[in-house]
Amino acid sequence: MLDQPPFRADHVGSLLRPKNLLQAREEHAAGRLGADELRAIEDNAVRDVVAMQESVGLQSATDGEFRRTSWHMDFIYSLGGISRTDEKITVHFENEAGNLDFESAALKVHDRVRLEKTIFADAFSFLKHQVTTATPKLTIPSPSMVHYRGGPAAIDRSVYPDIEMFWADLIAAYAEEVRRLGELGVTYLQLDDTSLAYLNDPRQREMMTAQGADAEHLHERYIRNINAVLEHKPADMRVTTHMCRGNYRSSWTASGGYDFVAEALFGQLGVDGFFLEYDDPRSGDFSPLRFVPPGKMVVLGLVTTKRGALESKDDLKRRIDEASRYVPLEQICLSPQCGFSSTVEGNALTYDEEVAKLQLVVETAQDVWG
Repeated sequence: MLDQPPFRADHVGSLLRPKNLLQAREEHAAGRLGADELRAIEDNAVRDVVAMQESVGLQSATDGEFRRTSWHMDFIYSLGGISRTDEKITVHFENEAGNLDFESAALKVHDRVRLEKTIFADAFSFLKHQVTTATPKLTIPSPSMVHYRGGPAAIDRSVYPDIEMFWADLIAAYAEEVRRLGELGVTYLQLDDTSLAYLNDPRQREMMTAQGADAEHLHERYIRNINAVLEHKPADMRVTTHMCRGNYRSSWTASGGYDFVAEALFGQLGVDGFFLEYDDPRSGDFSPLRFVPPGKMVVLGLVTTKRGALESKDDLKRRIDEASRYVPLEQICLSPQCGFSSTVEGNALTYDEEVAKLQLVVETAQDVWG
């Protein structure tokens, strides 16, 4: 097995919230439970979920994102200069049974973007003290998501008459966050970036064009931004990115293989590994992996978090073998395709099914790589 992230058996980050935690969040929102009481319940839930991850044999552990409502918006709203608005962002999702919509407060860039506090500092510090065998992993949304979620219209032109000023401030805020996270002891950081997968879908590019973005080259802009953020990252920090096509209550938003972004993504993005959604045909085939250069790791998301039915270990091995035709086996790892609970609601499977899938990832990786 590998001794540094990403690991042969890994996972994306979010995990199903226990019922008592969901109930506590509702009680807190209604004003019937204090912040300290909620924090104590969160702490206990994190202790339990870290123990679960270590018990199944994972080499990385997250806090399940238990203190968040969603994988990205909690972080984005914590940046200085960005606020919620009374308007709603509506993202259309699909699943095998029909359609549903995810709604979140829209965002507005109303002032110069800046880092006012180290975001998720307390959450990571608590996680770091809970692990015994695993490497603590922190997940945050990539800077791309600040722009992709709001589009150019969300940026106040009186604050940023030149979009390059916005990018410069956003990059500086993120770079400072990465620096501070390194001081806290973060050695495994994941930048979650659905935009780099969404942009493979012509419908998503049409949507961004309608919002005033240069959709045909937006992925190249995003890649340059991330590289600028990571230019002076701590030497001992390993960074990965995760890309999927939407994950909300077992539903998705976009479709399409990685072909549109692959050459720039794999050849230019300065991360150590790529978590890639590959749990069904919507993600295309493995041929875009031919652009992955030596030294970069590919974490194949072959195990779905959208359904509880357990995959066949033999099928997983066959798909790993198929991927190895395009990128060497020693550069491949295995994980679920996304988190189990990208938003607080979680996907349509049980805790026991979640654990079984994580165990399957570990056991398959042990069979393949020893």
